[in-house]
Amino acid sequence: MVFEIAVASGKGGVGKSTLSSTIALHLKEKGYDVIAIDADADAPNLHLILEIESWEKEEPYADAWIAEIDYSKCTNCGRCLDECPFGAVGLVDGKFVINQVVCEGCLTCTLVCQDRAIRRRKVERGTIRLARTAYGFPLWTSELMPGRPNTGKLVTEVKNRAREMAGEGTISVVDSAAGIGCQVVSSLAGANVAVLVAEPTATSLSDLKRVHTVAKQTLLPSALVINKYDVNPGFVDEVLRYARDENIDVLGMIPYDDHVPRAMAEMKPLVRLYPDAPASRALLEVAAKVEEIVRNWREWSIRHRPSRPASYMPIVIRPPQM
Repeated sequence: MVFEIAVASGKGGVGKSTLSSTIALHLKEKGYDVIAIDADADAPNLHLILEIESWEKEEPYADAWIAEIDYSKCTNCGRCLDECPFGAVGLVDGKFVINQVVCEGCLTCTLVCQDRAIRRRKVERGTIRLARTAYGFPLWTSELMPGRPNTGKLVTEVKNRAREMAGEGTISVVDSAAGIGCQVVSSLAGANVAVLVAEPTATSLSDLKRVHTVAKQTLLPSALVINKYDVNPGFVDEVLRYARDENIDVLGMIPYDDHVPRAMAEMKPLVRLYPDAPASRALLEVAAKVEEIVRNWREWSIRHRPSRPASYMPIVIRPPQM
C-alpha cells in the first residue's frame, strides 16, 4: 500500500517545491522507501532542486487528437469553418486550415465534411521523465508541450507510473502545481493527505481557501504550513483562524530566509546546502511532523486493514502553540 502526500497551494511562489523536496529527503533519510513526483506539467522545477543532471527515461506522451485536412479531397465547402466549436479552422490564402494548437480533435469537422476530407490523428502532448536522484530515491516528472491542453491527464499518467514502481509501504511526495486547475485536481486525487502551503497575506489566504475547498471535495484531510510568517506577522492570526475554523492541523511556520533564494540559485536542497539556516530548521521540524503522520498511518492501516481504506485515517498533529 502506498501513502501519498500532496503538497499544494492556491498560488505560486509560496515554497511548495522547497517543502516537497525537504519532506522527501527527510523521509528517505529516516529509512522510508520514497518516490518524488513533480505534478506541475506546465512548469516542472523539482528536478532543479534535487540536482538531476540527466534523465534515466524519457518517453513521449501522446493521447491528444487533432484534425487535419486531405487537400486532395477537399472542395473548399467551408462547413468545417462554420461548425468548429473551438474556432480552430481559418481561411488562409484561399484554403481552409486547421490550427493544430487550438484544435481539440472533437471530430465535429470530420462529421460535417461531405467530402470525407478530414481525418484525425494522435499527436504528442508532452514528455514523461524518470530520474534517480543523488539522494537515493526516484523522481517522476513531465513537461507539457506549449499550447497543448489536458495537463490533468498527463499528471495522472505520471502518478500512475510512480504507483506501478512503488512497493509495499512506499511514500510518494507529490509537488502540485499552483492554483486549482485540472492538474491540481489530478495531484490531489488518490492522495492520503494534502499539505497546504500559504503565506500571511490576504491573497494567499484567499487562494488557500480555494485549494482547501478542492481538497475537501476529494475527501482529503488537510494540514497547513505557513511560509514567510514573519514578513507579515499581523496577518498570521487570520490564517490560523481559518485553519482552526476548518479543523486544519498546522504543522509549522517557516521564517523568511535569504538562504532560500541562494539555494535555489545553486540548484541544491536548502536543508543540505544550509542545514543550520533558520528556514532549514523550521522545514525539518515540519518534515518530522509529516513523518509522524506517516507513522500514524502505518499503525492505523495495520490495525484496520482491510476493513477501511487508509485514506480515512485522521491526522493527529496538534497546532503549534502561539
